[in-house]
Amino acid sequence: MFRMLKKTVVAAVCCAVAGGGLAGCDDDNGAFHNGLLAGTRKINVAGYSVNVSCTGDAAEGKPVIFLMPGLGDGMDKMAALQKTLSEKNWVCVYDRLGEGKSDKPKGPQSIADSGKVLTAVLARVTAGRPVVLAGHSLGGLIAARYAPDHRDMVKGLVLMDATTPDSVADVTKGIPASATGPAAQLRAQTLAVDAGNNPEKLAIADGKVRSAGDIPVEVIQHGKKYLAAVPVYGPRLERDWAAGQHKWLAISSRSRLSTAANSQHYIYVDQPAIAVQAIQRVAAQVK
Repeated sequence: MFRMLKKTVVAAVCCAVAGGGLAGCDDDNGAFHNGLLAGTRKINVAGYSVNVSCTGDAAEGKPVIFLMPGLGDGMDKMAALQKTLSEKNWVCVYDRLGEGKSDKPKGPQSIADSGKVLTAVLARVTAGRPVVLAGHSLGGLIAARYAPDHRDMVKGLVLMDATTPDSVADVTKGIPASATGPAAQLRAQTLAVDAGNNPEKLAIADGKVRSAGDIPVEVIQHGKKYLAAVPVYGPRLERDWAAGQHKWLAISSRSRLSTAANSQHYIYVDQPAIAVQAIQRVAAQVK
């Protein structure tokens, strides 16, 4: 029982962890619709092959919803969410370097490096339309760090149990070095992931929440306190995680926080309607 829980906890807490030119396509299984990349295909980004999928309603006047999975997840994890949203919206999702069917990174990555790849992908698939980034866990952290520097493109943001802005400190303070047993193992695993020992070779450092202006933002936190099951230190981890979700509200003057009462970390799996409604609300506010 605890082994399964530990795996879930690591997926959430460790997700605390966690450019160049663009040319050509490697896969002809996609096409274009109203100038937008359609279907599933691979595109070249600075010498890397990146797997992208775009589907849905490409009517003029609608933003592109861009889904960003968490650490260790390929875009297939969000397939059901993409399908539902595609009934009324144009929706894209991609595998970051090291995930799914995209190439592995050649060396260590930073959040800034991941952002450069994201910029190139967005330039290729969105045809200049405004973008709503909807990220889960590490995908949420990357989206939140990216939006303030790309206000020309990113016009809305949805953070689904996003990795906290002070995730490294949350773990090092929440589980002290003196801890033993499962908690000590969780601490060591998490810090290793934070340092870049993960599929994306992506390291992360804590940082302040920067403003993206007055774009519409929805922050959704989990309601089932599964982190509390970590012996001794679980309640502190839950409090810090919740505090981190509140910190993300500073990203915009139009931020809103809600709780998915019956969800653990994967809100879009446990309570997909909540994720869908939040993303649609933000998209509806983007011209």
